[in-house]
Amino acid sequence: MRTRIVVIEDSPASRDFIVRLLRTEGHEVVAACDGETGVLAVARERPDVVLCDIQLPGIDGFEVLRALRGDPATREIPVCAVTAFALGDMHELARSAGFAGFLAKPVSAATLLPALRAVMARRNAS
Repeated sequence: MRTRIVVIEDSPASRDFIVRLLRTEGHEVVAACDGETGVLAVARERPDVVLCDIQLPGIDGFEVLRALRGDPATREIPVCAVTAFALGDMHELARSAGFAGFLAKPVSAATLLPALRAVMARRNAS
């Protein structure tokens, strides 16, 4: 299934890896390097899912999520948190904030693809 995805990630290495992996899997991917650009990309592209780093320059991933939820046009798009700060209660904070999924860095094909399928399955079931 071809999925439209916006990846919001400030690390060039992480962003390039995720984009290449998703494109190899046949997905349509648009990338943004910061929160503000990411919000604009989501509004423009209307993707099926967003992968958003938590620690971003400018507005962070939580603020990106709030901006997307505050816009009726993007409110229902699932957003999956991606973070290197996966220790402690970050997973619970992300879930409580409304992220549809959670990925710890470093991201790999073995973690990204199943997480993406799970988020899309929940989206399609609702």
